[in-house]
Amino acid sequence: MTSQINFLNDLLWGSVLIYILIGVGIYFTYRLGFIQFRHFGHMFQVMKNSRKSDPSGISSFQALCTSLAARVGTGNMAGVAVALTLGGPGAVFWMWLIAMLGMATAFAESTLAQLYKTRDDDGNYRGGPAYYMEKGLGMRWMGIVFSIFLIIAFGLVFNSVQANSITQAMHVAFGWNPLYVGLVLVVMTGVIIFGGLRAIARTAEILVPAMALCYLAIALFIMFANIEKLPDVIMMIISNAFGFGEAASGALGYTIAQGMINGLKRGLFSNEAGMGSAPNAAASATPYPPHPASQGYVQMLGVFMDTIVICSATVAIILMSGEYVPHGDVTGIQLTQQALSSQVGDWGAIFIAVAIFFFAFTSLVANYSYAET
Repeated sequence: MTSQINFLNDLLWGSVLIYILIGVGIYFTYRLGFIQFRHFGHMFQVMKNSRKSDPSGISSFQALCTSLAARVGTGNMAGVAVALTLGGPGAVFWMWLIAMLGMATAFAESTLAQLYKTRDDDGNYRGGPAYYMEKGLGMRWMGIVFSIFLIIAFGLVFNSVQANSITQAMHVAFGWNPLYVGLVLVVMTGVIIFGGLRAIARTAEILVPAMALCYLAIALFIMFANIEKLPDVIMMIISNAFGFGEAASGALGYTIAQGMINGLKRGLFSNEAGMGSAPNAAASATPYPPHPASQGYVQMLGVFMDTIVICSATVAIILMSGEYVPHGDVTGIQLTQQALSSQVGDWGAIFIAVAIFFFAFTSLVANYSYAET
């Protein structure tokens, strides 16, 4: 069974989906006139009125935090470390590149979600890819198939990964029994999700900005403490991305390929652009200014915050700490914890465990809202 799953993973994630998502990103970037670059400042201007809402929908800020809650999880800390270990520092460049392309995709899919949203029996907004597949394309069957896969992915698979990450992090950091941690998670998650989408949005609105700011503050502290290393780190990323250092050894093609594949994979997995998940939160919002494109700009900002900002914070922690070893034995969350601990002491590992708890916990409740929608 494991071999079949690995085969499908290598086929779809390594050969098919990655090229489709890149192609879609390039297509929307061109068709929208490079909107993520021309209207970069407008993403932030739209946020001025993002806390406004009406009785039928959550605010744009809450929709952004809900989508960020699902996006920002263990992948931003552990996944980036894995990409660095397997693909080298050059993976970071390709991760940034796919995020810039993904911003155009996120704009398109979230704008469509607003355009084709409906009201449910309780008067709340509902929408997403399944809705515009049915109403926009006239392909109800496609919407049904998409909904089934989304429920399986976000209701079961992704939540299993996040819950496992929480229990393991608590066990390693504090020695807590994974079973008891799991039971506490069930209770905490149940209290929030039974409160409905608004309770999920309010939770995300509080926890996501708080944890993101704390994590970014730690990363900035490490960056300024090692500011003399910044030029070398930037050159390391660029030179490794294009194999400048490996050209003479004959490993140019392999190095570029590994960095590109791992960077693109981690970037796409983290920011979810084109996955059809964030539009479900976007459709639930009341955008201000009241135009579908307003929510498109908000979700475009979400991709930027997830990959360009938060993932880059992890890159700064690892590369500027001096703990990074190419193809080393320490990888994943252990590498991030080790890098942070080397700069701020033993409490760094505890901070990462707590950060994983809150980031992964908010992912749990946000993923449920996607599956419910």
